[in-house]
Amino acid sequence: MSIFGEVPLAAPVAVFKLTADFREDQSPNKVNLGVGAYRTDECQPWVLPVVKKVEKIIVEDHSLNHEYLPILGLPEFRSSASKIALGADSPAISENRVGAVQCLGGTGALKIGAEFLRRWYNGIDNTKTPVYVSAPTWENHNAVFSNAGFEDIRPYKYWDGEKRGLDLAGLLDDLESAPEHSIFVLHACAHNPTGTDPTQDQWKQIADIMKRKNLFAFFDSAYQGFASGNLDQDAWAIRYFVSHGFELFCAQSFSKNFGLYNERVGNLTVVAKDQDKLNHVLSQMEKIVRITWSNPPSQGARLVAITLNSPELFAEWKDNVKTMADRVLLMRAQLKEKLKSLGTPGTWEHITEQIGMFSFTGLNPKQVEYMIKEKHIFLMASGRINMCGLTSKNIDYVAESIHETVTRIQ
Repeated sequence: MSIFGEVPLAAPVAVFKLTADFREDQSPNKVNLGVGAYRTDECQPWVLPVVKKVEKIIVEDHSLNHEYLPILGLPEFRSSASKIALGADSPAISENRVGAVQCLGGTGALKIGAEFLRRWYNGIDNTKTPVYVSAPTWENHNAVFSNAGFEDIRPYKYWDGEKRGLDLAGLLDDLESAPEHSIFVLHACAHNPTGTDPTQDQWKQIADIMKRKNLFAFFDSAYQGFASGNLDQDAWAIRYFVSHGFELFCAQSFSKNFGLYNERVGNLTVVAKDQDKLNHVLSQMEKIVRITWSNPPSQGARLVAITLNSPELFAEWKDNVKTMADRVLLMRAQLKEKLKSLGTPGTWEHITEQIGMFSFTGLNPKQVEYMIKEKHIFLMASGRINMCGLTSKNIDYVAESIHETVTRIQ
């Protein structure tokens, strides 16, 4: 008898299972619209030119070694990452009330933030504190907070399936009805999976209620620069909240905008009321990091830090990011026009109204199943597609397949 005999087999992670199924498919026409990573028009991963350049700089720098970093991470990475989130001229930074923790990707940043909030938010046991995540949201949001010990995780209204856009009225109602001091996980830009973001005026309404109700804002910023091609535009909501006196967390990922998927480069930016409160928060986060991964890796963080702290490299990186964002925007425009020219039933304006890597197409589960089984086009069951999976070579086939699917399958 094995001591592991009663361990059940866990269900596979959906997006990775989809990729595995895609690889096994023998169709010459197969298309993968599920993978959450950038692809070129040749459908290949892209190593950013600025990344290649900085990698050479690191290799040739003989002063570097493999000694441990500080527990909270590489200082120049942490400070520069916070600066692009809040803006280099942020008063909060000049007032020394902004700090950060280098983390293992955006997931690690969410994890450290969640672990801290469960232990220390308002100085009480927070297992019963409500944590609100958007409906729908990235699947790890629920899992990270549940795993940290929060027992009351609630959805807040976000996606209006009928109009294929933001359910602002429902969102504002849920903010109003939430108990004081509830925690809200907010997507800073390029909402995953819908690609639908509030406008600046709508963000102001959200912030007004959250301020009045003493709700805690935990931003997830996984796509800064990658969404619109403009770093400042994609960070507008975070900066607005900080300018209105919020204490908040911001989980940052550099997987998408640096193409550093397997380096796991993340940062948790903390904005506190003053330097003393900040120091207390970081001291407790250091303890959490110590028992979680003990010490962060240096390569990816060093690469990002060198890039962000060199004016020349920073400008080149912004140009690289814009290249990726522009390709996504082009694919959105072309897919919408092709569907319209085919006379595909329904409205498709939402494809260009959405932003970022993902689009919530509106395809239902039966239609998704038809797309996968009959057309060999792989996408998530929710109807979410990765716009980077579209290329000049397959976009006609994808558009024709969507047209056929929504015409035949209701």
